[in-house]
Amino acid sequence: MSFWSKLKQIFGSLGVDMAMDLGTANTLIYVKGRGIVVNEPSVVAIDTRTNRTIAVGKEAREYLGRTPPWIRATRPLKDGVIADFDAAMGMIDGFLARVFKRRSLLSPRIVIGVPSGITQVEKRAVKDSAYHAGAKKIFLVEEPMAAAMGAGLDVERPIGNAVVDIGGGTTEVAVISLCATVYCESIRVAGDEMDEAIARYLLRTMHLEVNPAIAEQVKIRIGAATPEGEEKSMDVTGKEVRRGGPRTVRVTSAHIVEAVEEPVDAILDAIGRALENTPAALLADIKERGILLTGGGALMSGLDILVEKMTGIRAWVADDPLTSVVHGCGEAIEDPARWERVFIA
Repeated sequence: MSFWSKLKQIFGSLGVDMAMDLGTANTLIYVKGRGIVVNEPSVVAIDTRTNRTIAVGKEAREYLGRTPPWIRATRPLKDGVIADFDAAMGMIDGFLARVFKRRSLLSPRIVIGVPSGITQVEKRAVKDSAYHAGAKKIFLVEEPMAAAMGAGLDVERPIGNAVVDIGGGTTEVAVISLCATVYCESIRVAGDEMDEAIARYLLRTMHLEVNPAIAEQVKIRIGAATPEGEEKSMDVTGKEVRRGGPRTVRVTSAHIVEAVEEPVDAILDAIGRALENTPAALLADIKERGILLTGGGALMSGLDILVEKMTGIRAWVADDPLTSVVHGCGEAIEDPARWERVFIA
């Protein structure tokens, strides 16, 4: 065994165990005993001449659409899973470098939240990225389970809990009891699909071309799933497709309701299927306890109202829906023995 291997083995016990929500839109990292230390966009910028990572997170997001040909700014995850292995590895490595120093001497255990519909190939890509970044041992947890844990639901008892986790790339709908998913469906319709729907709507109805980042800002500021509630509006500047020059239009929340109707309907349909496939005893529990909405998509105004109208069951939004998954993964890394049952084999 080499000197460095021996030294790494000695210092391995000092590794900083952590949890990670490796999301399509945002990556969050929770360090054992410290809480959330990273909450940044899942974006990486790479110098293609040297294959060197030059920026990650918020800094890299500023590069999108603004780089010379030799710099590639990209989101390495698509639909909740790794689409570009090398870019994802560089992004994870960049985030981990912020968390602790002398990483070559430290080999942490990491709990990672993944979509419930993840394939074996996709699981391997997630694990390989984390191993390359220096992890000693990796545990995977399905995102709906992690979100339920992070939101404070009692998932250990024989009680039915319904969770709808609307992320950037996927929406996870699950019924949970006894630390297991009784029913789970993952659809690749979520925040990104809403952004694309808004961009298509502006192009179709106002002849205005905007990039996905602008569409996302529109969704965040004035997005709504139902016309009920306060009417909001904002000015949006993009490219006028007929003349090619810049143009500013006034967009209202009513426009967004119309724009996102299709992806919202797909999410409602998934919730309906989950309830149809839930055993009667657990359905009675859900009727009493309500349906938990988490993830960034849960923040869209009026979505909880639509869910309640469709199902007849109260829908409620987690206190901090953007961090529910990483907090749940954090609970698991704080006490792995207690939560062994939630880890994916």
